[in-house]
Amino acid sequence: VASYPTLKDLPVIIGECDPEGCAACSMQDYPENAYRNGTMYSSYTAASFPRIYELADHFGINLRGIVTWAFEFEGQPWFNGYRDLATNGVDKPVLNVFRMFGMMEGRRVKVTGDPAYDCFTVRDSSVRGKRDVNAFAATTEGKATVMLWNYHDLNVPGESVWVNLETTGLDTKTVRVSHYRIDRKHSNAYELWKEMGSPQEPDPSQVKELEEAGQLHLLGNPVQYRVNGESLTLPLELPGQAVSLIVLEWYD
Repeated sequence: VASYPTLKDLPVIIGECDPEGCAACSMQDYPENAYRNGTMYSSYTAASFPRIYELADHFGINLRGIVTWAFEFEGQPWFNGYRDLATNGVDKPVLNVFRMFGMMEGRRVKVTGDPAYDCFTVRDSSVRGKRDVNAFAATTEGKATVMLWNYHDLNVPGESVWVNLETTGLDTKTVRVSHYRIDRKHSNAYELWKEMGSPQEPDPSQVKELEEAGQLHLLGNPVQYRVNGESLTLPLELPGQAVSLIVLEWYD
């Protein structure tokens, strides 16, 4: 698009931004598609979408949106590995990443640190060596949001990492910090369903539990922090395949 002057400034929406092509291929026929049920898919989505924004910045195109090509499959087995965002009315972890993105308002903020990957490394060789631990941030009046992820192409839990998240330029004395998390224990109905014995006919109480587990959950209660010198540092443990959204809000 950027190579054509007549197209360069037109709005670009990527309408099928997914890791592979067959949305209707279930894990019954393609067992590897079971990854769509759990946290590999959610962490992949968190890691890949910001890199597309980086590429758009590099090539100077007018990127306006990125969309998954997901469907609703009626009358199908529970967690059958389709590219859907929910199964039998129960939300999958990947839907919670889109909920996180939806909570990020305003303009993007530059993220610095010691990442092993940038958009060009991911484009050219994917994530095959070190784990991809990185962040994506935005800010608007009275609010800042930071999404962090711990991703690798191997669909294994992987090790946890500790991250020091330093936010600067906070023109306030106190902030309220809310930490949302997707991992094996949070915002994840798939792991609960497996713990139940993978029932294909869950009873009403099990369905209610699964529906609740599929929502986006906080990792503990929101916490008030004092800000010193317009900066705040938060140490965070990020398990393998986990995604966190840190929401900072202030009112003075």
